Amino acid sequence: MYSFEPNEEQQMLVDAVGKYAANDLRPAAHDAEEGHELPKKLVSKGWELGLLQASVPESYGGFGDRSAVTGALAVEEMAFGDLAGALAVMTPSLFATPVLLGGSEEQKQEYLPKIIGGDWAPYTAALIEFSFDFDPNALKTTAKANGNDYVLNGEKVFVPFAKDAEAMIVYANLDGETQGFIVSKNAAGLQISEEREKLMGLNALPMYRVKLENVTASRLGGASGHNFELILSSMRIASAAAAVGVAKSAFEYAKTYAKERDAFGVKIAQKQAIAFMLAEMATEIEAMRLLTWEAAWNLDNNKEDASVSAYLAHTGAADMALMVTDRGVQIYGGHGYIRENPVELLLRNGRGFAMLLGLAIV
Repeated sequence: MYSFEPNEEQQMLVDAVGKYAANDLRPAAHDAEEGHELPKKLVSKGWELGLLQASVPESYGGFGDRSAVTGALAVEEMAFGDLAGALAVMTPSLFATPVLLGGSEEQKQEYLPKIIGGDWAPYTAALIEFSFDFDPNALKTTAKANGNDYVLNGEKVFVPFAKDAEAMIVYANLDGETQGFIVSKNAAGLQISEEREKLMGLNALPMYRVKLENVTASRLGGASGHNFELILSSMRIASAAAAVGVAKSAFEYAKTYAKERDAFGVKIAQKQAIAFMLAEMATEIEAMRLLTWEAAWNLDNNKEDASVSAYLAHTGAADMALMVTDRGVQIYGGHGYIRENPVELLLRNGRGFAMLLGLAIV
């Protein structure tokens, strides 16, 4: 039997992240989206909360142990404030967490202390490919052994902070198996687009296309490699938790509006159609939250079906986020379609969960 009651340390972390999300991320979200830029001080403040540092052992410069459950709790709270801001704060985790999970001892000693020991720095990762049949377990980007190194060829999209990244992990197909490869800054053959990706949402988060032409890289985990399924499951759980946070935000906005908005002499929350909408939104959010927490618990406890539950949480939460954010706009009526309204941005961001796997990890 397991319990999802947060312990004292988890609750303190969730409370701190919740305050940051409500007081800093949420008020800045609209201007950051319209201006296509997140204030550096905003990202730095989120980094100083120590989410990544708390998941890295002391032997590598951190002050805690990794817990997917704790990560899911924190990601949900941060995404409740603003998805782009949350992903920006967590971008270094895209590099550090895979190194922690699958890197060699030498790689852990080389990268982890300098990533978590200083200010926020743009370490990132590249997984997604521009293909209608994109499958993280059947990538078109290839890796070929070349002595002790590997040569990468292919193209990636939606790579956060790629232009300024100190280093990145590129996932590629090595003899039919997905593996991560560490690519250093300014590596020969590494080409990063001058223009940022132009997307429906998340415009405050700088993302780029990355092309690799005979780029020399080192394999994550050394010659023996690593377990990609563990990394992929961690990405899926993070995505699911973020989707719950975005949906929760849309629900809270819609519920508050419905209780305040008068129509024909009564609050619209008293209208049966609106009340049923809100009830279904709340039910789906709670269902996906529990599924996400269970998947995280399974991962922490090395359960055999951990990868399956992570997949179900990711796909279920992506569908739920789209439904809830869409209904949030519906409840606002014409006001919900106005660019100044927060639920409009939540809908655009919520639509991305079905295709943006690999932008967060717990």
